[in-house]
Amino acid sequence: MNKKNTRRSFIKRASLTSAAISTSPFLLAAATNKIQILNRNYSFEHYSNNAQINIALIGTGIQGIYDTQSALQVDGVKIVAACDLYTGRLERAKELWGQNIFVTRDYREILNRKDIDAVLIATPDHWHQTITVAALKAGKHVYCEKPMVQNFNEGQEIIKAQKSSGKICQIGSQGMSSLGNEKAKELYEDGAIGDIVMLDMYNDRYSSEGAWQYPIPTDADAETVDFDTFLGSAPKVAYDNNRFFRWRNYQDYGTGVAGDLFVHAFSTLNYVISSDGPNRALATGGLRYWKDGRDVPDVSITLYDYPKTETHAPFNAAFRINFIAGSGGGGGFKLIGTEGEMEIGQNSVTVKRSKLGMEPSGYSLISFTEDMQAQIKKEYASKKLDTRSSNLATGTTTWQAPRDYKGAHYDHFYNFFTSIRTNGKVIQDPKFGLRAAGAALLANESYSRKQPVDWNPTEMKLL
Repeated sequence: MNKKNTRRSFIKRASLTSAAISTSPFLLAAATNKIQILNRNYSFEHYSNNAQINIALIGTGIQGIYDTQSALQVDGVKIVAACDLYTGRLERAKELWGQNIFVTRDYREILNRKDIDAVLIATPDHWHQTITVAALKAGKHVYCEKPMVQNFNEGQEIIKAQKSSGKICQIGSQGMSSLGNEKAKELYEDGAIGDIVMLDMYNDRYSSEGAWQYPIPTDADAETVDFDTFLGSAPKVAYDNNRFFRWRNYQDYGTGVAGDLFVHAFSTLNYVISSDGPNRALATGGLRYWKDGRDVPDVSITLYDYPKTETHAPFNAAFRINFIAGSGGGGGFKLIGTEGEMEIGQNSVTVKRSKLGMEPSGYSLISFTEDMQAQIKKEYASKKLDTRSSNLATGTTTWQAPRDYKGAHYDHFYNFFTSIRTNGKVIQDPKFGLRAAGAALLANESYSRKQPVDWNPTEMKLL
């Protein structure tokens, strides 16, 4: 971090006036819990049918439906088509969005339609690159669910296709556009936690659904499911309902817990601290409980090294996922710095700043005589390490989204559609998406090799 963003400069700027900077209120109230309300202004306009953005959904599964529901909350957006390889989901699409929408099991029919401006891609991971590139070449704007790619070598093709097409491409790690992320970035850049030394992220689950044992419809068979198309470039196997409806459990189609969950954390982390990502990863874990045929771990722990850059000091990151957490589940994302810690959520940010103990206590003095203890205390007192400025910044402050906040998922689509209308920039373009996906996939690479792996975060390549 730049030297101007130290605690001393942070306190000095905050102390000039209670309104000097947006982060200052919590600095002036020592040892207290203070709540600040976040705010975001939206630009709402009425759009005629001619100015409407028509979208199509490719992959009408769980995430695809949630994506579409959020997208349709944005003014001037209409869904006109849906694609899925299971006929029951096409029937569900008509239930949700009207009998008049076009449905198909062939995504190419979606891309050939002239009335579609943008596509939402929420397919299994192994189809992301193929459909995204095809959609961009067909002149469609693209919202592609995370992780952007299944393999490291796929990302550059998407970056190239987006650049040559001139179309907008947003990667769908929806927490990226949240009020929480926005405030956390501002706080970090203002020096609220000093130099980052560690990131602690965890996600604990304790349910079959949380472990991806999704329900399988009773009418699923080789007639209602186009299984051969689903396989795509993956190895050919016999029809299997589990592989189709619980594809996240298999390396052939998904990216395990790293691609599903780590990637969200990397998106937030890289955004908040303006980083290109880590340069080294070491992973461990195993299949501890959900031995249902899956070939990916249900417990995963990965340690990452981040190098020193212009925006942050060198630091370490710890990512862990537990799909059989007897505690009942929960999660957290915490940046820990030399001068405080910041816990980040989509709807809130909490900063805690504590007094750094610089003088010896009875614990370390006990081995000395009483006279020597007195001399040591006097020596430390003369150094004046316990200053008023170190006490001024202690306490905890939470910034919260208002009750009527539309949510991070809405904000991500608002950013996407606004960028389409204004030919602006999205918050998570393909280059950013590859950096987040690449960092997450390092966990799988290290776990598979059973050794640390190195990564060039600037060029986004394995070393």
